[in-house]
Amino acid sequence: MTDLVIADLYPGLLRTYGDRDNVVVLARRAEWRGFSVRIDEVGRGEAIPADVNVIVLGGGTDSVQQILGRDVARRADEVRDAVARGAVVLGVCGGYQLLGRRYILPDGSEIQGLGILDVETRASRDRIVGRVQADARLWGRSFDLVGFENHGGRTTLGTGAEPLASIRRGHGNNGHDRIEGAAQGSVVGTYLHGPVLALNPELTDAMLARALAPVTGGKELDPLDDALERRAHDGLARRVRDDRRPARRHRLVAAAVAAVIILAAMGSSAAVERHEGSSVKGWFESGWMDIAQAGRLASTPVPIT
Repeated sequence: MTDLVIADLYPGLLRTYGDRDNVVVLARRAEWRGFSVRIDEVGRGEAIPADVNVIVLGGGTDSVQQILGRDVARRADEVRDAVARGAVVLGVCGGYQLLGRRYILPDGSEIQGLGILDVETRASRDRIVGRVQADARLWGRSFDLVGFENHGGRTTLGTGAEPLASIRRGHGNNGHDRIEGAAQGSVVGTYLHGPVLALNPELTDAMLARALAPVTGGKELDPLDDALERRAHDGLARRVRDDRRPARRHRLVAAAVAAVIILAAMGSSAAVERHEGSSVKGWFESGWMDIAQAGRLASTPVPIT
């Protein structure tokens, strides 16, 4: 019996800015602690495994969400049942929007979401782009949260959801209420790329501790040496503070271009992807993950079915 089963939902479509590597981060941090891990890629029309512990949805554009709309509506009960059995769910950017009740497009048409997070998103013609630093609270844990946002949707929370974090720097869900992301039970949504779990080990371990509770009996996970993760996290936090220094921004763009080239040579799924509405300049400026951390994550293959 596998300790941790991760379902990567629509990996061929929901993968903006290397979000696929959130799955890799979860797997690695579980394996480094001695847990067995299986990753199942779940496409349209395919069933989520009955023994799933974590479901991950990455980012995707409006057109991608329209493509997925019918399948998302069809599997809403399936995902709700998994959550009722204790599965942890993470949605990033477009995946976050699909966790909610609905996404209202500029023409007034709607994409029905999974309805497992009490949020609603309305599209805007202006995009929110930039780095973010926020104070997060999740399941009794408090931690610093960093990442990169690039979204046209404006998300508001209903009474059933709680903010994942309060914004210190950046814009967050809608640019007005100073909130980033949302949480409801074992369901978490965020607009942050990075990938967000590579840059924020506290968030990753909170998710793993909850997902692995049937195996651990709810005990805290053994600590890991997070020197590389902390270096990546703190590096992006510094860049958030330095955003108003143009000369430094140009140097960071050049460094990020080099990082992307190295990551592509490694075969990482985070190689640059051009998508509708995406900002390549924003991607280069995002800080992504430390090169050494990327090498660490890529060092061992993960079984994918």
